[in-house]
Amino acid sequence: MGVWALVIIVFGVLRPDSFLTGANFSTIFGSQAVLAVLALALLLPLAVGEYDLSVAGVLGLSLILTHFLTAEAGWPLWAAVVTALASGVAIGVINALLIVAVGVESLVVTLGIGFMLVGVGYAVTPATVVGTSGALSAAMRTQVAGLPLVFFYGLAIVLLLAYVFSRTPLGTYMFFVGENRSVARLSGIRVNAIRAGALIACSSLSAIAGVFLAGQLGSSSPTVAQDYLLPAFAAVFLGATTITPGRFNPWGTFIAVYFLITGITGLQMMGLVDWVSQVFYGASLAVAVTLSRIAGAKSSRD
Repeated sequence: MGVWALVIIVFGVLRPDSFLTGANFSTIFGSQAVLAVLALALLLPLAVGEYDLSVAGVLGLSLILTHFLTAEAGWPLWAAVVTALASGVAIGVINALLIVAVGVESLVVTLGIGFMLVGVGYAVTPATVVGTSGALSAAMRTQVAGLPLVFFYGLAIVLLLAYVFSRTPLGTYMFFVGENRSVARLSGIRVNAIRAGALIACSSLSAIAGVFLAGQLGSSSPTVAQDYLLPAFAAVFLGATTITPGRFNPWGTFIAVYFLITGITGLQMMGLVDWVSQVFYGASLAVAVTLSRIAGAKSSRD
């Protein structure tokens, strides 16, 4: 939080007329709620010791289905949203079966599934889909207390996950599974069920993020979601260096998303070129993983 405040102060001094405005912060909090939800989705498998590189593909497919079914197929909004969310659940089940039941490494499975989903997106619509439901757009752009409603959707998700991780046996079991699967199994914890549940919940949240993005964008294409993967990973690992160092946590992830976006927004207002954002995200991920590993090792020694 202190570093985030420092970043705000620095860019506020350098660009007070454009950075320190209500419109700018409303844009930051609203436009990146999708990234926050995707990062929270990634948090779940990482907490149990698995990776899910298919999240961007799930988000992209959900986005395309929502746009295509409402704008071109003429489906009612509720049916398009249910279909998009069902696709996320189905992909999560497939991931869980291959990883938990068959025993394939999660990194390999989800990388392949992610590429496959981009291809499925092209099969649904090889071109850019323009237009979405007016009701969905209105829901995503409605403001409450000066902030877009979609920000509060993301806040509700982080509150739910924070409760699960800190107040329920399930959250404790997830950390046990992630830290030492063998010991967790000997303790009577249903390790495979928790791993599968985390993977399914991850894909489901990714699909929800896709629906949110559909309401924010006027068009979509099969590759539009790929830009979200790197910053989502960076946010999760950066979040593991705050609040409870060395351990993945929802609040840390949520704060890290907006720290990263605040930094990117400030850099863009300074006139730096677009590729700087990729350098910033990549460097943040490398530093965050290193700090998280150091914090985790220190916690283990203590």
